[in-house]
Amino acid sequence: MNNNELELTILRKAETIENQRSLADELGYSVGKINYVLNALIDKGLIKVENFATSENKKKYKYILTEKGFKEKILLTEKFIKRKKMEYSQLQRELSDLAGGK
Repeated sequence: MNNNELELTILRKAETIENQRSLADELGYSVGKINYVLNALIDKGLIKVENFATSENKKKYKYILTEKGFKEKILLTEKFIKRKKMEYSQLQRELSDLAGGK
């Protein structure tokens, strides 16, 4: 997964992130990498962070997608789909070439 795909995945999961460790485990990355990408998304204004005011654990955070983040999520999704369609077309051509070569 490249950085754009990781950013897209985090943007897609932003509002359901329980904590960075569980997200890191789910995605197969270190907590440090997830923290780095989350902080970059926060710095870009794509995600904002709030503490759970009612939580007994004051270190628990809620990640919220901003309007800018929502637009970026759409843009990254469109790029992802375009890239995957191109990869699919390339694989179809290779398969066709292999089948024609028999």
